Amino acid sequence: MFSKDVLDGKRILITGGGTGLGRGVARHLVEHGAEVHLWGRRLAVLQDAAEAAGPGSVHVHIVDVRDFDQVDATMESIWSEHGPLTGVVNNAAANFIAQTEKLSPRAFEAVTGTVMNGSFHTTLAAGRRWIRDGLPGSILSTLTTWVWTGSAYVVPSAMAKAAVHAMTMSLAVEWAKYGIRINAIAPGPIPTDYAWEMLNPTESSSVGATQTDTVPAGRAGTIEELANLTIFLLSDACDYLTGQTIAMDGGQMLAGPGTFAGLTSLTDADWAQVRERSTAATAASKAQRST
Repeated sequence: MFSKDVLDGKRILITGGGTGLGRGVARHLVEHGAEVHLWGRRLAVLQDAAEAAGPGSVHVHIVDVRDFDQVDATMESIWSEHGPLTGVVNNAAANFIAQTEKLSPRAFEAVTGTVMNGSFHTTLAAGRRWIRDGLPGSILSTLTTWVWTGSAYVVPSAMAKAAVHAMTMSLAVEWAKYGIRINAIAPGPIPTDYAWEMLNPTESSSVGATQTDTVPAGRAGTIEELANLTIFLLSDACDYLTGQTIAMDGGQMLAGPGTFAGLTSLTDADWAQVRERSTAATAASKAQRST
């Protein structure tokens, strides 16, 4: 669809770039000429993602986006060693299905710290440098249609992503005079391994936001479709577009909110299974992080 050199000269950071949507999009950015920096907390996973991106310039950095000092120091090293970024994709996320009254403060912080704080930290660290150096830039955040509707059983994620949606609109106005654009994409169901384990942990819970039977288009989205929109938004083709969160969900939100409201039918036994499988998926992820 795009010329293979459409992103030539672009240096793009993807947080949470080792897995899921970030990993998939990274390959397409590299294929279209971008130099890509992948941030995450697991070196082996990042290295595997860099290799999967294929020929091109890919750099990996171990960064916990919840820690502003780490974010700022790594951003400075990119600026000094590789040159200024031209774009940032706030993709790092955490999420799981849970009954809100049973959430611990630690569980709430695990999600909001990554999504809300992490997106702000990365945006601020890049934005300050663009403003300081008199350079344009583009911020693109990965959200969900929950920013407009909210969603039961993923309340920390809904709250955090709504905050990033607010940041998108607010900073678009504040930073437009510097040539910095702030946008977001709210994709519908696009299957990825870990996210699907966390959001579909039982047969009974396979309803709502992750299910294609709620999508008028009749199917899930693809990484390639998400990458195409990402390439457009990070290219020089739309310098007048800012402050927008674009739903790319096959019409799901318009047909009925793509949320987890259907989980109100789960029994206590179902919820016990949800917790058991979510805990197992999290433990497997932590084990991979330590290798």
